[in-house]
Parts: sequence; structure tokens; C-alpha cells
Amino acid sequence: MTELLKNKLLWIPLITWFLVQLFKLIYEIITNRKSKINFKRIIGAGGMPSSHTACISSLATSIGVTEGFGSATFALAAVFTFIVMYDAAGVRRAAGKQARVLNKIIETDGEEINVQEKLVEFLGHSPMEVIVGLLVGICMGLLLCHIWDL
Repeated sequence: MTELLKNKLLWIPLITWFLVQLFKLIYEIITNRKSKINFKRIIGAGGMPSSHTACISSLATSIGVTEGFGSATFALAAVFTFIVMYDAAGVRRAAGKQARVLNKIIETDGEEINVQEKLVEFLGHSPMEVIVGLLVGICMGLLLCHIWDL
């Protein structure tokens, strides 16, 4: 357990994810001028930048820095990063659009539809949100590797 807690390559993406989610929360409070804090923003998906992409790209970057950008471990992390980016901008974004359409159908005055709750629409990311997440992750990976002298 001690080794796990000392694993800086584990902490870098976790810190990156937390800071990006915290940024989204603060940004929402400022832009919407809400006095009530929406804690769902801390764990929720969607928004600028992509925290999923930032998290995994910070891991790939820190692996590249510590083990070399030519290592098999970095190659694995880089491929995983591209899969996460594709999922964030492709699959989850499409699911969010479909949820939006289904929610509109549910809200119509037409035939009664028995649905207990609305579907979550804020799932995916625009390509720009994913690219910014990638850049944030790379910068966080480089910064924290430098700070921790990895």
C-alpha cells in the first residue's frame, strides 16, 4: 500500500483530473453567477477542457518523461490516450446528442411516455475541448515531472 501511495505516476493524472474538474466548477460559478455550488461538476462529464483527455495525456507524458518516449510503456499509454480522445469526442458526444433528442421527445405533448428521469445530455466533448484537454494534460505531466524531479 505504501508503494501505491508513493507512486507519482499515479498521482500526476489524479491531480490533473481534480484540478481540471475544479476549474470547471469555478468557471461555472463565475460565468453563471451562481451562489449555490453544483458539486456534480466535480465528478460530471463534459465541458471545457476534457478532464478525461487531460488525465490520460498527463499519464502518457509522465511515462514518456520517466521511461522514455521510445518505450513500450509510453506507446501503450499513447494509444490509450488516443482511444480516450476518440471516445470523448466521438462516442460519448454522439450519446449526449441522442439523449438531448430523446429528452425533447419525452417533453412533447404527444403520446404519454413513462420515463422516470431525463437522460444525461452532457456526456461528450467537442474536438476543441479534447484538444485543450490534451494540451493541459501534456503541460501538467511535464510540470509535475519537473516539480517532483522525475
